[in-house]
Amino acid sequence: MSARILQGVVVSDKMDKTVVVNVARRKQHALYRKVINRSKRFKAHDAENECNVGDIVRILETRPMSKGKRWRVIEILERGDVAEVSPEDIGRSIEEEVQASPTAAAAAEAEAEAGETANGEEDDS
Repeated sequence: MSARILQGVVVSDKMDKTVVVNVARRKQHALYRKVINRSKRFKAHDAENECNVGDIVRILETRPMSKGKRWRVIEILERGDVAEVSPEDIGRSIEEEVQASPTAAAAAEAEAEAGETANGEEDDS
């Protein structure tokens, strides 16, 4: 019996010498014939810790190396482009600009209101 070879995307590399690979496949439903996307996550051995999140890798079925690890990374097909930014840092610069100059936002609103009255529009309230 030959070992299976699968291809997938690395979704986690936080463990030492282990990566989690998400393998996606398309399957047709037996009764309704609709194409369904299915995915499964496999833990794979990465001896040199060279895989990063987002990499497309090929994994080979091998002997059990631990309780949940039965695959080995055989090659990295493509390096992934995943930003090393935590979700908390994404909007940080915008928050700092708004907090640093709340008077600038108020001044912009005042200019907009002044422009409306200058155009001949009157508020009938």
